[in-house]
Amino acid sequence: MTIEAASRPALNLRTTTIYEANASAWLSGTYRRALNEGGTRSSKTWSCLQLLYLIAKGSKAPLLISVVSESMPHLKRGAIRDWFNIIGETQGSSPHWNQTDHIYRMGETIIEFFPADDASKLRGAGRDILFINEANNVSYEAYRELEVRTKRFIFLDWNPVSEFWAHEHLIGQPENCYIHSTYKDALEVLPREVVQNIESNRERDPNWWNVYGLGLVGKIEGLVYPHFEQVDELPLGAVFYGLDWGFASDPTVLVKNVLVGDKLYSQEMFFDRSGLTNGQIAQKLSLLGIQNEPIYPDPDEPKSAQELREAGFNICEPVKGVGSVAFGIQKVNNYHQFWTKDSLDCIKEQRNFRYLRDKATGLYTDRTTHQWSHGLSARRYACATYQSPGLGRSKPRRWGLTPLGESREPVAISGRSMPRRWGS
Repeated sequence: MTIEAASRPALNLRTTTIYEANASAWLSGTYRRALNEGGTRSSKTWSCLQLLYLIAKGSKAPLLISVVSESMPHLKRGAIRDWFNIIGETQGSSPHWNQTDHIYRMGETIIEFFPADDASKLRGAGRDILFINEANNVSYEAYRELEVRTKRFIFLDWNPVSEFWAHEHLIGQPENCYIHSTYKDALEVLPREVVQNIESNRERDPNWWNVYGLGLVGKIEGLVYPHFEQVDELPLGAVFYGLDWGFASDPTVLVKNVLVGDKLYSQEMFFDRSGLTNGQIAQKLSLLGIQNEPIYPDPDEPKSAQELREAGFNICEPVKGVGSVAFGIQKVNNYHQFWTKDSLDCIKEQRNFRYLRDKATGLYTDRTTHQWSHGLSARRYACATYQSPGLGRSKPRRWGLTPLGESREPVAISGRSMPRRWGS
């Protein structure tokens, strides 16, 4: 397959300069890896998948191509969905797709999709080509296991939220082609509304704009909830829910929670951007089989809460008032936090939800990034108020001082008080 052929793709694919850069790196014979670092909607993932399709289609010898990201839910909603959109097929009707094993066959060539948390796959058989999607969310140990078992070429992409192992070990090495991108590299294929939405964050959230708009390496400092892990499913236990109503462009989010000792397990039940009415929210709650379990909604909409209460749901009164937000945040941070792997939007929020700095002093304020707050607010409403069965109903003397019956001395971080890290 020549560079000229790679630049004239089949299927009437609409490509960008990022596709061309990756095709050139693959065909050069010089590089081992193509490192795609850039902002949101810059066509990084889409271009790599387009190229993988054409490599598979044009290869005369059988190939094994592995597409990897942090979890299977992440793959299903990301790379797998993009793959089928690119080739114009559906998973349910494609004769080439094995839904159980997540394998797509093109003659004797196999394109397999698997998560980096599958140890058997990491240490299994080798492959010809590897693509790691959102590599910054994959551990360096997992990357090394995959890398040593890849014969020919490796594609990686990521948003530069902060520096990670690729910056330390890969960028700048002569065998690696570095490809930087922003949404401006994809202006010919992006709807105007998407471009306007991206650019609207230039003044509203400077760190977001640097990372997702300009594709520059950010610094994730001042995270509100800095620590969490992922699990396959919620454990058994008493269930309680948090609900963020949503408004205009904000999503409506329901989060399911289970407490086990000092561990908080949460799952995103829906993260809906369609502007749900209260009646539609009630329908979703019914479809989820929610009956008597307590639901703690945003306290700023008592009328909406009453409508759901009258619809038969156990809508409880959440903590509210001056200081309640700081109290809720500290209470959540007193737990070891876990999200199920299918809670994709909430996981992304937790990785980006930060305190904002004062422009004059450079110190952190009590204000937080609204864009990444929705699922985390739903969880906070619930955790700030819920009492595990058998616990007393005593309240702390002042918000944030003694959640869980335990006082934790805060430490100063760049001028603001934040909870200590786990185990400190």
